[in-house]
Amino acid sequence: MSELQRVTIHDVARSAGVSVATVSKVINGRYGVALATSERVQAVIDQLGYESSLVARSLRSHRTNVIGVLVAEFEPFSTEILKGASQAIGGTGYELLAYSGGGRAGTPAGWERRYLSRLSGTLIDGAILVTPTVVDSGGAVPVVAIDPHAGPAGMPTVDSDNYAGAVTATEHLLGLGHRRIGFLGGRPDLESSRLREAGYRSALAAAGIADDDALVRVGGYRRENAQEPARELLTLPEPPTAIFAANDLSAIATMEVAGELGLTVPQDLSVIGFDNVPESALVNPPLTTISQPIQRMGSAALELLIHLMDGGTDRPTHLRLPTELVERASTAAPRRR
Repeated sequence: MSELQRVTIHDVARSAGVSVATVSKVINGRYGVALATSERVQAVIDQLGYESSLVARSLRSHRTNVIGVLVAEFEPFSTEILKGASQAIGGTGYELLAYSGGGRAGTPAGWERRYLSRLSGTLIDGAILVTPTVVDSGGAVPVVAIDPHAGPAGMPTVDSDNYAGAVTATEHLLGLGHRRIGFLGGRPDLESSRLREAGYRSALAAAGIADDDALVRVGGYRRENAQEPARELLTLPEPPTAIFAANDLSAIATMEVAGELGLTVPQDLSVIGFDNVPESALVNPPLTTISQPIQRMGSAALELLIHLMDGGTDRPTHLRLPTELVERASTAAPRRR
């Protein structure tokens, strides 16, 4: 057989010298097969690498024992979520399927319903939806949402404390002596973006600093989208001495723009991000950021989903995880001007 050819149940039966019905009994643990025959069939299965299709499995048992992680696109945040879910899947008896329709930030609202309709029933028994646009999945299979666009609203949800994290980020800059602090926000349609901006404004107000909308721009959570808004902030007649970017990719874009303008981070400009994705520690200088436990969000969502799939009702269906400051080298006291 070619290595590229799928091994079938007929191949197993032929190699083991038994009927297809006998192989089926062995696979499904049914009675009526002698121990020596069962061991021979299992050895052939292992040797050939046979695996029944998920569709066939679901038709037999109405279960696939597969959990889907559904995302609009694979970017640093969703990739870290997937890492956390994969770490937690071991020993559960479930397998993990990561799925994206290949969309980007412009993926139309409701993508999760389309993805679920393709996979539910024949490929997955439950799903983790990463930043879904809607909170009504249609009830096809049990679901848990991570950081939904509109925030928790009935669907079991895992997120992090975006507001408290933003307060911590702004207070860190204030504590260094910055008073003119810019904010590069995320996508306007996301609750996390709204909470991070609210935390930024709240911390300024608590410090007696009035709102200045001239220091606020929308970066959109994407590196390429954040560059022009960052440039606008840094070329103001009176530019900020520090910028809080609502995610790490926007913060990295801000540092790149600062370099193009001849500014040195952190001597001329302090920059702080949010997320603590792996890239944040690799830039020069390493980025000070607010760490949300992204991998833990993935593992917690998986654990909650399996609990719900098993009929559990004794856990809260909204889990909010804490954030914390990770201080690196991109923030410092402002230069005297």
